[in-house]
Amino acid sequence: MATAAARQAAGSGPDAEVLRRFLDGEHRDIRERVREIISRPDFAPPRGVSREEHRQLVLERMRALAEEGGTAIGFPLEYGGMGNVGGAIAAFEMLGLGDLSLLVKCGVQFGLFGGAILHLGTQRHHEAYLRGVISTDLPGCFAMTETGHGSNVQELGTTATYDPGTGEFVVHTPDEEARKDYIGNAALHGRVAAVFAQLIVDGERHGVHCLVVPLRDEKGKTLPGIRIEDCGEKLGLEGVDNGRIWFDQVRVPRDNVLNRYADVDEEGRYTSPIENANRRFFTMLGTLIQGRVSVGGASITASKLALTTAIRYGLVRRQFGAPGGDSEALLMDYRAHQRRLMPLLAKTYALHFAQETLVAELQRVFTQDAPDRERRVLEGLAAGVKAIATWHATHTIQTCREACGGAGYLTENRLADLKADTDVFTTFEGDNTVLLQLVAKGLLTDYKERFGDLSQLEMVRFVGAQVFDTVVERSLARQLVGAVLGAVPSNEEEPAIEERDFQLHLFRGREEHVLGGVTRRLKRGLDDGQDSFTVFNECQDHVLEAARAHVDRLILESFEAAVNRCEEGPLRDTLSSLCDLYALSTIEQERGWYFEHSRMSAPQSKAITRAVNRLCGELREQAATLVDAFAIPDSLLGPIAK
Repeated sequence: MATAAARQAAGSGPDAEVLRRFLDGEHRDIRERVREIISRPDFAPPRGVSREEHRQLVLERMRALAEEGGTAIGFPLEYGGMGNVGGAIAAFEMLGLGDLSLLVKCGVQFGLFGGAILHLGTQRHHEAYLRGVISTDLPGCFAMTETGHGSNVQELGTTATYDPGTGEFVVHTPDEEARKDYIGNAALHGRVAAVFAQLIVDGERHGVHCLVVPLRDEKGKTLPGIRIEDCGEKLGLEGVDNGRIWFDQVRVPRDNVLNRYADVDEEGRYTSPIENANRRFFTMLGTLIQGRVSVGGASITASKLALTTAIRYGLVRRQFGAPGGDSEALLMDYRAHQRRLMPLLAKTYALHFAQETLVAELQRVFTQDAPDRERRVLEGLAAGVKAIATWHATHTIQTCREACGGAGYLTENRLADLKADTDVFTTFEGDNTVLLQLVAKGLLTDYKERFGDLSQLEMVRFVGAQVFDTVVERSLARQLVGAVLGAVPSNEEEPAIEERDFQLHLFRGREEHVLGGVTRRLKRGLDDGQDSFTVFNECQDHVLEAARAHVDRLILESFEAAVNRCEEGPLRDTLSSLCDLYALSTIEQERGWYFEHSRMSAPQSKAITRAVNRLCGELREQAATLVDAFAIPDSLLGPIAK
């Protein structure tokens, strides 16, 4: 593989339109259509409106999107949809260029409420509700989160108790901890809710299930037994009417249970095709990951918007310069400014391609009868990408705000709204720290399965390799070997560190080592007689590091796959350089780990820093093209980005 310097010398970068088409991928027509809609004046991000006006505006715009057909993409053909799950997520990502309150309200209506009915219900529910969901004639809520239980859905307090005398379920909020909280669409507009509650039949609890519960009549009046209050002012997303819901012995028909995975028949008998309660619960939740995937994609879009603003500003804003010079220097010509923005741009591209991989896998799994293991892998990938993408957005938006100085603090340049509106994404659709633990648990399960399949001889070899690796790592011999390897002259080292195989070797090696280490720690704790909760809790930092290392590797592999899809030429060269920058800047950030574990020498570390600096400088020459390719309409950008 050619080095970045060789690629740079070979010619200029790609045309922005060529790069845009590559980024837009197979759903480019849908992306372009949504860009056209939200760039219209009637979809402009609101300024100077009250919270009440903002909420009404968002509702009207959601209905306008429905009239344009933009809300039906992911639903089945027989209910007026297009059956295109990937296209629906692409459309949702594009909404992230505009008012994020509209994005979230659409996510609640079509992704969460509509998704629950589609994936947890059966034909009777689809016939009764989906057309109204798509048209927005039936505004709905996704009532899962409670004041006392956010991430721990399995322990929700709301109950749904079957009354065999009437053939109804009685939905009830037993205490304040069990009230539904932060529920989108609840405060004003929602008429129906998909309510998650503990299902109780004949005195026996069967775990969390979902029921359709009416909240308001057609005129918007709250129904008997329902109490709703507004959550009040929030840090951002003021166009979304979040509310709290209490149920006081609210009765709904037996058929209102979304019964894809469990049902109660006319005789009051509970049945399920999945006997194990835990497996049934996690299977149910696994069908709802589309919302998680969408939030990750929206965060990547927000990062693109922030970077477009900061980089374009940095290409025209001048400050200081060489003594005696005729003009001041552009911000983007300063190495420190390049260092702030270019690695973030490279990671945003990397996450774009990871999201593309994730959406393609989601489309495949949801349209085929994929086995449980593939669904579990998908859930882990969705959790990991969402966590990293939303944290990345938070960091990127703040860095871009600082890079724009006082101009970035003005609301007209949109960074303030981006910062406020995306902040909740790190805990929305799953707290990021909890999601990384989900990733790690999946890895540990796979690790256990692979280990269990080893023959006795293979097991001895496996354990021997792990022990040898640990011993050598701690020994002077390993240090001496590292010193010898690190003595290669820097002009011979730098091409090596820009070889993709070398980069992947470091990413994979870190993942495998950290995962192996945490597995040994967990096993040692259990062998010592500690309970599983204590063992896992004491290793929690190690577990999270294993998850991060795993997701970092998956992101790099997705980026590499995207580069390999390109023919030889400027497009491939530029994407390969961006991939180098993502890989090497990530390794640079983690070099403490590589040093601790004797995986990197001091000369190699210095060579990586030099390579990152050089790549930042080289890619700065293509910075305008790299953000132009995001194709963000001027009407959705602040003055400093135009």
